[in-house]
Amino acid sequence: MSENDNLQDADGKKEVVPTETTPIEETAREVEVEAEAETEVEAEVEAEVESDVKVETEIKAETQAEVETAEASQTDDSDVTSSSKSEEEKDHVDEIEASNAEDAEDESNAERHEVEEKDYHAMSMAELSTEITRLLKNHKIQTISKHVNEIKSEFNAKFSELLDEKKEEFLAEGGNEIDFYYTNDIKKAFNSSYKEYKQSINAYYKEREQNLKQNLEHRLQIIEDIKGLLSVEENMGTTYKHFKDLQEQWRNAGPIPRDKYNNAWNTYHHHVERFYDFLHLNNDLRDMDFKHNYDQKLKIIERAEELAQDENTNRSFRELQVLHKLWKEELGPVGKAHREEIWERFSKATKTIHDKRQAYYADMDKAHEKNLERKEEIIALIIKVSEDKDDSHNAWQKKIKDIEMLRDAFFKAGKVPLKVNEQTWAKFKDAVRNFNRGKNNFYKNLKKDQYDNLKKKKDLIKIAEDHKDSDDFATVTPLMKKIQNEWKKIGHVPRRDSDKVWKQFKNACNHYFNNMHAARKAEDQHLFDAFDKKVKLLDALKTLESTEDPKADIDVLKAKISEWKAIGHVPQNKRYIDGKFYKAIDDAFDKLKMDKSKLEMIKFESKLENLANPDDTRLLDNEYSFIKKRMDEIRSEINQLENNLQFFSNVKSDNPLVKEVHKNIANHKKDLDTWKAKLVKVRGMYNQE
Repeated sequence: MSENDNLQDADGKKEVVPTETTPIEETAREVEVEAEAETEVEAEVEAEVESDVKVETEIKAETQAEVETAEASQTDDSDVTSSSKSEEEKDHVDEIEASNAEDAEDESNAERHEVEEKDYHAMSMAELSTEITRLLKNHKIQTISKHVNEIKSEFNAKFSELLDEKKEEFLAEGGNEIDFYYTNDIKKAFNSSYKEYKQSINAYYKEREQNLKQNLEHRLQIIEDIKGLLSVEENMGTTYKHFKDLQEQWRNAGPIPRDKYNNAWNTYHHHVERFYDFLHLNNDLRDMDFKHNYDQKLKIIERAEELAQDENTNRSFRELQVLHKLWKEELGPVGKAHREEIWERFSKATKTIHDKRQAYYADMDKAHEKNLERKEEIIALIIKVSEDKDDSHNAWQKKIKDIEMLRDAFFKAGKVPLKVNEQTWAKFKDAVRNFNRGKNNFYKNLKKDQYDNLKKKKDLIKIAEDHKDSDDFATVTPLMKKIQNEWKKIGHVPRRDSDKVWKQFKNACNHYFNNMHAARKAEDQHLFDAFDKKVKLLDALKTLESTEDPKADIDVLKAKISEWKAIGHVPQNKRYIDGKFYKAIDDAFDKLKMDKSKLEMIKFESKLENLANPDDTRLLDNEYSFIKKRMDEIRSEINQLENNLQFFSNVKSDNPLVKEVHKNIANHKKDLDTWKAKLVKVRGMYNQE
């Protein structure tokens, strides 16, 4: 006999201590309500509990006399005398009975086993909020209490951590603790979903409690009716038929409070036993029931023994729970000769499943221990990061990323043993809180530096704005360049001010330099006019067509060069146009049909005219040095070729290779003559000066 099924607990001498809380008590425990609603629920709880006590007292009073006379051997065939079993041997049945008692309150309660188990610890607050909404939408309210409470616990823990972080930031920025308040959209969405859950579960419990009481009263009346059959004087067949009708009513009487479940069923089975003993006058009817029950219980035992071999412990436990429910609620007793034998067999299979389930949980505990080790390592790493003394902005950005990765790893590491869960969570929060304090202190000081930098930049802005309209360019220009360099050396300013002060400073500097450039442009307008004329002359040169008279074409090109020089200087940043002009002149000379060496000299003379400057001979000096160097290179190449001819002293002069060497020597000598002529021209330019 299981502990909960012991008829000694139903005899009125020993008060039955419920193994589960009443539904209303469970509601008060599981569901948070607003202050006013909580008061109302507490009042309801007191009233309901008082009523339950009265009902329980009635059960005891009505059954006391009969139970006292019942022999231990006349108990339900599913009961084994508790004195013959140790506490350890009863545990495996008690677990089944407790679960069945909970399911007995509502037929839908069993669906709670089908709700998917998820690792809520690893979920973010946004994911937890989404999950509670999904549960409310897809499952009956009474089947998700366990899941909702786990989600609420995890969400509150994570939001508490976030709240600590925001509070530290608030205080670090100089805020008063009494003024601190923080929430976010995720928290608001979660609160809304949880409020919906509370309202729905409260309504469910309130409605269910009334039904449970009515069903309990009906079942107590059925027990009284079965008791009354023993004193009825009528045909035994009629009495038996009446008994069967009462049994059918009992099966359909509906759920009752879980803390009354075992007491009511034990009392019912006791009086069913007494009725079957009363049937000794008609053994045929009794034996027929005994045989049916025996056959069905053998099938239940065989299925339980199959489940004992199943490696899926949770699945086998759920089905075993159903088998115990069938055994207790659907089937009656068997003959005394088989009662202990079949119960022992069923209990043995139950214990096997129970032991495997306990081993499964033991393995889970070991996994939780490993998770604890991992979380301890993560906490140690967080502390190590917090103790890092590198105080640069980049270093802190890296540390912030490292802590975020460690936080994610902590939540994904899995659950730890329940006995150290709060302690581990507290250590984690302390480590993260210490890091956040260090981070907030750093950025608080950094902000102070940024405000100092902001003041320095505003001082520079004042200088720039005070001088932006000055026309004393000789004095102010060095000053403006100086403050621009100082601006670059000043560090960061608060982000919200960065763009604003930069625009102020840039606008003041641009205003000054634009004025300066405009003034200088006015002074140098003749240079810009010269540039415009040269642009037009260059465009005309590009479209110039050569004639059949090279000499006339040369005169035209020389005239263009003279015209170009007569225009005069252009702004310094526009002098690139001179290079473009002389490139166009060279291209025009190359198109002329005349001896290349003569053409080369004409082009060179044109170039010399451009280099000539009485006040500055540097360009002419450079050209002179270049010609001398080039002449030396050509002489060296000629000497090398003449030396190479000595290797062909025995080779005929018409040899192709020899002929090629002689040809190269002749070309180099011709080039040398051209460069000599150029050198003479350059020297002549010096004489002119």
